[in-house]
Amino acid sequence: MTWSIVAHDPATGAFGVAVATRAFAVGARCPWLRAGVGAVSTQSMSNHYLGPAILDRLAHGVEPAQAIEAALAGDAGRGLRQVHCVDRHGRTAAWTGGNCVEWCGHRTADGFSVAGNMLAGAPVVEASREAYARGAGTPFPERLLGALVAGQAAGGDKRGKQSAALMVTTDDIIPDVNLRVDDHADPIPELGRLLAIWRRDVEPRRHWYPSLANPAGLTDLDAMEAEWKRRGLDLRFRR
Repeated sequence: MTWSIVAHDPATGAFGVAVATRAFAVGARCPWLRAGVGAVSTQSMSNHYLGPAILDRLAHGVEPAQAIEAALAGDAGRGLRQVHCVDRHGRTAAWTGGNCVEWCGHRTADGFSVAGNMLAGAPVVEASREAYARGAGTPFPERLLGALVAGQAAGGDKRGKQSAALMVTTDDIIPDVNLRVDDHADPIPELGRLLAIWRRDVEPRRHWYPSLANPAGLTDLDAMEAEWKRRGLDLRFRR
């Protein structure tokens, strides 16, 4: 009841997942990412335990196909599952269970994978794959979003539209981009609107926030106040 793309950007080391469906809050269950390790989407009748289980194995160097197989081995509902992943070497693998609702299937490639179920047809996955492949040189989050746009134009979820999500992580435990549209009449364009706001309001000040590289984040009160003033905000820290 979902389609998604998982991808690795070797230029930045980033991992990303973009996903859309005719169900509520797809971003709460399907995408899983871990910096330096990989990206997973677990969908169909999703088993959210599969995401961490696969990432744990990828972290120990297990190849994606083996990581998926091992994670599914103890799942009595594996015939209902669809799951795919990419690791830090750009290796991909996917599983579409024998009980998933038609149309269902996946296409893996070097560095990315597209998978979906309960779709209008195979062109949804193929259009998403082609759009991502053509998008080399496009910023990574926009490239992922473009794959969803193309898939929706090819028919998307056969039931309609409701939610979408976009997650990207590079070198921290907190994703760089973590955007969700949980309930919307046209979620993919709304996701694009939120991404534009992220570019405008969040990306320029990411260095303000605590990170693994700088656990305290920006603490220069004068610098932060100067930025507020530049934005027309009359704000002051207590001193």
